[in-house]
Order: sequence, then C-alpha cells, then structure tokens
Amino acid sequence: MEIAPGIVINEKVHFGKPVIKNTRVPVELVIGKLSAGMSFEDIINEYDITREDILAALGYASKILSSEEIKAII
Repeated sequence: MEIAPGIVINEKVHFGKPVIKNTRVPVELVIGKLSAGMSFEDIINEYDITREDILAALGYASKILSSEEIKAII
C-alpha cells in the first residue's frame, strides 16, 4: 500500500515499515545514511535507488515530523 508518493508498506517486507516503492530499502535506512554524512550519489550506488527515491524518503520523513506532537512531562 502506498502511504506517500514513492513510499509503501507491506507487512511482509521489513515488518511493515515504510520502504522505497519497488525496493526493500527502508526509509529509516536512507534517512540514517544521510544523517551520517553519506552522499546522495553513494546511497544511489549502494542501494540501487534513484535521487527521486531519496527525495521521496525525505518528503515522507518531513511529513511525519510535521504531524508529530511533542508534550512535555513534568
């Protein structure tokens, strides 16, 4: 099931976590690699995905974070 442009979930793939469409590459892996300093080019070559796939992962992560509610516990 496509949950965002280019991002799908399937309970049989990575325990239902979001992955890049038509791959088994988890969104969290792509975001983690970027945060560790890996370049788009390196990710593209390492995981056989496209620049558009990386942008889809970033877009999905942004969407999730924008809807996140943070509550202080005192």
